[in-house]
Amino acid sequence: MMDKIRVYLADDHELVRRGLIALLATEEGITVVGTGADGVEAVQHVEELKPDVILLDLQMPRKNGLEAIDEIKGNNPDARILVLTSFSDDDKVFAAVQAGALGYLLKDSSPQELIQAINDVHAGNPFLDPEIALKVIQELNRPLANRVPTEDPLTPREIEVLRMVSRGLTNNDIAEKLVVSERTVRTHISNILGKLHLANRTQAALYALRKGIADLDVE
Repeated sequence: MMDKIRVYLADDHELVRRGLIALLATEEGITVVGTGADGVEAVQHVEELKPDVILLDLQMPRKNGLEAIDEIKGNNPDARILVLTSFSDDDKVFAAVQAGALGYLLKDSSPQELIQAINDVHAGNPFLDPEIALKVIQELNRPLANRVPTEDPLTPREIEVLRMVSRGLTNNDIAEKLVVSERTVRTHISNILGKLHLANRTQAALYALRKGIADLDVE
């Protein structure tokens, strides 16, 4: 008999956790080895339990999903993480993948899709919700002519802000890290988008990855 896939799940809603436990209990090849209500618990429990697949929400108290992914991958680069969230925002998708998530699934997905995602991620294969996959393809296929940067180079501070944008940090997060006002951050981002002829933060994040300003490996 094949060993069961050991799954750990973290979500700040108890009903969601109970529902997932009940659902996964119906699968002979999967067992839930632990749960957590926030990112801090997730990091601690994953380190202790060493699950095969980590199921994480993005919006959690104390430490959000992206921060938890960063820390989990820092402790164990081979950790296999599946994001299960209500958010389909482009910047959150790219930030989660950049942080090290191998899968990204929306909470309105079917039970069959969740089971498939867990199996794929356990096997080391990426899994993207169909809606998310379409967004990624559309963004990558956007005409390059629309992304040609100007000759005006980014300042060191703008490059620093761009790196943070590519990690999915909000303007408020960036302001706190740089100890500046949120208005200053908005100005930096506006300048970045203007210089690079980009339409939004998602395109900026993709540009940073393509140009090596940001890296898929967590620092």
